[in-house]
Amino acid sequence: MQSFIDKEIRDSLEVKKKLLESTEIMAQLHQACEQVIDVYKKGRKILVAGNGGSAADAQHIVAEFVSRFYFDRPGLPAIALTTDTSIITAIGNDYGYEKLFSRQIEANGAEGDIFMGISTSGNSANVIAGLKQAKEQGIFCLGFSGESGGKMKELSDLCICVPSSNTPRVQESHILMGHIICAAVEEALFAKDYKS
Repeated sequence: MQSFIDKEIRDSLEVKKKLLESTEIMAQLHQACEQVIDVYKKGRKILVAGNGGSAADAQHIVAEFVSRFYFDRPGLPAIALTTDTSIITAIGNDYGYEKLFSRQIEANGAEGDIFMGISTSGNSANVIAGLKQAKEQGIFCLGFSGESGGKMKELSDLCICVPSSNTPRVQESHILMGHIICAAVEEALFAKDYKS
């Protein structure tokens, strides 16, 4: 059992090492931070969505923006499109699961916002539909995906593809990148006045 645990941890570290050593991914992550900072400076919001573990990641990232990350500061507008059971079941029942996110983006998204779609495969049908809807509305599309990027890669304005096809390793990297973006936003917008 100990060797199994060691291997899991080493595998996770190896993927994060690849992230760190990729100049392309580091540049993309820098761009994502700047994009989110800019959106918040303009008083806009972020919409985040995914399925399963990626839904949990969406909610986690949104919680960090709305509540706090490293220190107390004003809340930032962010919506997880995975949380309202009445909306989810109504859209699923009336329009089908594929429209779960696109319908919410149509209703709550506006030009100048960001839609962050999270999909380890890059091919989740409802995330793809969400990206298409967001593009129609002039919403910046930020994708978090796995190694291939799937269909998300071509539909996103910026798609960060974790260099792995192992779903748990990809998800671990997605939440790391989400944390980095949250920390960068807090530092850029609030450190001067709120960080002690």
